[in-house]
Amino acid sequence: MSGRARLALCAAAATLLAGCALLPLVDPASWYLQAAFLLAVQTGVGAAARRVPLARSLTIAVQALVTLMLLTLSFAREQAIAGLLPGPEVFRYFGDLLQTGSDDVGRYSIPAPLSDGIRLMMVGGVVVIGLAVDALAVTFRSAAPAGLPLLALYSVAAGLSDGAAGWIWFLLAAAGYLVLLLAEGRDRLSQWGRVFGGGTRAPGVAPSESALAPIRTGRRIGAVALGISLVVPLALPALDGGLLDAAGTGVGTGSGGGGTISAVNPLVSLRDSLNVDEDREVMSYRTNSEETQDLYLRIVSLDEFDGTAWKPAKRHVEDVPGSFPTPPGLGDDVLRTEVQTRISAADWYAQDWLPMPYPASQVGIDGKWRYEPVGRTLVGDHGQTTRGLEYTVKSLIVQPTAEQLADAPEPPEVLKRQFTRVPGSLPPVVAQTARDVTEGSANDYERAVKLQDWFALSGGFTYDTEVQVGSGSQAIARFLRDKEGFCVHFSFAMASMARTLGIPARVAVGFTPGSPQADGTSTVGLRDAHAWPELYFEGVGWTRFEPTPSRGTVPEYTRTDTPGTTVPNPDVPSRSSSTAPSAEPSDSESCTAAEKKLEQPCGSESPQAAFGATNDDPPWFLLLVLALAGLAVLAVPLLPMLWRIRARSVRLGAHGRTEADTAAATLAAWQEVSDTAWDFGIAPDESQTPRKAAARIVHVGHLDPEAAASVHRVADAVEQVLYAPRPRPTAGLGDDVRRMTAGLRATADRGTRLRALLAPRSTVRVAWAVSDGWIALRSRAAARWAAVLRRPSGQNS
Repeated sequence: MSGRARLALCAAAATLLAGCALLPLVDPASWYLQAAFLLAVQTGVGAAARRVPLARSLTIAVQALVTLMLLTLSFAREQAIAGLLPGPEVFRYFGDLLQTGSDDVGRYSIPAPLSDGIRLMMVGGVVVIGLAVDALAVTFRSAAPAGLPLLALYSVAAGLSDGAAGWIWFLLAAAGYLVLLLAEGRDRLSQWGRVFGGGTRAPGVAPSESALAPIRTGRRIGAVALGISLVVPLALPALDGGLLDAAGTGVGTGSGGGGTISAVNPLVSLRDSLNVDEDREVMSYRTNSEETQDLYLRIVSLDEFDGTAWKPAKRHVEDVPGSFPTPPGLGDDVLRTEVQTRISAADWYAQDWLPMPYPASQVGIDGKWRYEPVGRTLVGDHGQTTRGLEYTVKSLIVQPTAEQLADAPEPPEVLKRQFTRVPGSLPPVVAQTARDVTEGSANDYERAVKLQDWFALSGGFTYDTEVQVGSGSQAIARFLRDKEGFCVHFSFAMASMARTLGIPARVAVGFTPGSPQADGTSTVGLRDAHAWPELYFEGVGWTRFEPTPSRGTVPEYTRTDTPGTTVPNPDVPSRSSSTAPSAEPSDSESCTAAEKKLEQPCGSESPQAAFGATNDDPPWFLLLVLALAGLAVLAVPLLPMLWRIRARSVRLGAHGRTEADTAAATLAAWQEVSDTAWDFGIAPDESQTPRKAAARIVHVGHLDPEAAASVHRVADAVEQVLYAPRPRPTAGLGDDVRRMTAGLRATADRGTRLRALLAPRSTVRVAWAVSDGWIALRSRAAARWAAVLRRPSGQNS
C-alpha cells in the first residue's frame, strides 16, 4: 500500500472516530453506518482521482460532486433529476430538511429520535468534515491543520451531549488524530528513503532498535499527551449551561426491557408553546370532578438539579401496573377524592410523556407505554406518542390543611438527601435571598408559602414569556436581580431556593386546567403549557405550589390571611383561560390565510409543539443493504463474462503501429484467438506452433474460408514476431479476431454459445494468475526472512 493510500485510510478513520462523539446524541445510531459508507466512497473517489492524476482543486471538486450525488440518492431521490442528479428542487428540499433537523435538535432531549432532518445533519456533517480532513491531510499533504475540522466535529458533539462517558469519545477522537499525524510523518520520512539508526546507539543495541527509537518516542509522547488531556480537565471547573439547557434523557433502560427511551425536551417546547400566535387546542378532557381549577395535567417531573438546569433523572422504567401504588408520603389522615378523567389528545400533538392529573392511581391506555415509578409518569416506548390517543386516568385530588403541612415531620433521610442536593456552582446569592425572604418562619411550610408569595406578590416580579434571562451559573442570580421571566424561571428559582433551605423540591412540567366548554368538556391549548414547583412534606407527599404571577391557580392550602394580599382567587381560571362556555370551533380546526391559500392541511403553529411523526417506512440502511445484495446476486454470476469483455477490449485495443509495440499487440491478439477458441471448447495446446494451432482451430471449429483466413493471418503475424529479426506491423488483427469469433459462433450450437458468453472457460486464467502471485509472494518473503537470519548481528541494515 502506498503512503498516500495509507494516509487516506487514516484520514477516514480519524473522521469516523471523531464522529463517534455524536453517537450518544441520537437513537438509533444507524446513521453512523450510512455516514461510514458515504465516507468510504468519498475516500475511494479521492484516491482514484489522485492516481489519474487530477489537479488538487479538481480532486476535491470530484469528491464533493460524488458525495452530493450520494446524499441526493439517499435523501432526495424523488426531487432529483433521474433520481440521482441534484437540481434546484434538491437544494430546496435539503434546506427544508436542515431546518426541520435544527428544530428537532432544540425540541428533543438526548438521545433524540432519528428524524430525516437530524439524519441529514449527522450524515452530511460527517462526510463534509471527512472531505475537509481528506483534502488537508491527503490532497495537500498537511495533516496538522486537519485537526481543526476534527476538533469542530468533536466540539459540536461534546457541547450537545450530557457528558456521559465523554472521556471515551475524546480518547477516540484524539487517537484518530494522532494516527493521522503518525501516518503523515511516516509518509514524509519514506520520501527520504530508509531510516538508519546512525552511530550514536548504545553498545549492544541492535540497529533496528535504534531505527525504531524515534517512532517509539513519538508514540510515547502521544500517549502521555492523551493521558494529560484526560486528567487535567478533572481539576478544572466545568462550564455551565443555563436555565433552559436540555432537559436530559428523561429515563433510561427499564428493568423490564424496552431499552433507552427518548423524550421531547419539555422546557423548549413549553417556551415556544407560550409564544404562539394562535392558542391551538392540544387536548380536551371530561371529568367527574366538580372543581377543575386544581386539575393540572402533569407531563413529567424534573428532579435532577446541576446548579443551572433542571432535568429528569435517568431511572429505570417498568411495565404499566394495573393500579399505581399509594403516592409516597401520603398519610391516611389527609383528605382525598378519587376522580376519573377521559382525555383526548389532538391528532397533531405527539408528546412522548403522557399528560395526566397528579397523582394518578390508574391509567387505561393502549399502545407501548412504560411506567417510571419515582416520578409516577408514563413515557412512550419505541416511538409511541400521544398523537390522537384517548385514555382514561383515575387520580386523587389531595386536600391537605395548612396545619397538616405545618406539622409535617422530617422526610426520610434518603429522600431528603436526593431532593435537596445543591451543587457548589449555585451562586451564594440564591441561598442568601432564600434565607432573607423566609426569615422568622417557624417551619418548612411557612418558608414555602413565603417563597411563593414573594415571587407571586411582594417581590416585584414581572411575567414575560419573551424575556432572555441568559445562561451560565449566574442565570438564576440574574433572574432574581432583573425580576422578569415566565413560569420556567419562577419554578426553577423557587425549587432551587427551597433546596437551599433543606426542603425537598422538584419542578413539574405540564398544562394548567384549561377552559370549560358548553358541552361539559374542557379544552387545553398551547398557551396553557406551564411549569410549577413541587415540594415534599412527609404525611402529604409531593405538593404543588404556584409562584408564577397571573398564571394557574394558587392552591387553597397556601392561601394566607395577610391584609392587603392580592393572591389570585383559586376559583378564578388562569389568564389564558375563559370561564365562558365556547361554542366556537377549536383552534385546531382553523387555518391561517396562507395555509388556506396553499390548500394544505393546517400544521402546528409551533413546530416545537407538534413533535415529529413516526415513520413506518423501512430504514434506509436496510434498503441499501437489500439493493447491494440484489446487485451482488446479479453481478457475481456475470463476473466471468465481464472479465472476458474487459480482457478482449484491452487485447484488441493495442494498435501496434510502431515496431516498439508490434510484438505486444500481435501476441495480445493471438492470446485472444486462443482464449476465444477455448471458450468454444477448443482447449489450447502450448506444444504446437502458431501455424499448427491455427490449423487445429479451423478444423475443429469448422470455420468458413473467410474466418479461416483471418486465423492464419494472425498466426503468420505471431511467427514474424517470434522469428523475424525486424517484424513488420500487421494491420487489421483486431478485425481478424472478430471474424474468427463470428465464425465460431455461427457453427456452434446454442448451449456452446451461451457457455462461451456467460461462463467462458478461459477465465480460469484469473485463478492461475492469483495462484502464481501468491507463490511469488511467499517465495520473496521466504527469501527475505532467510537473508535476515543469515545477516551478521553487527551488520548495519
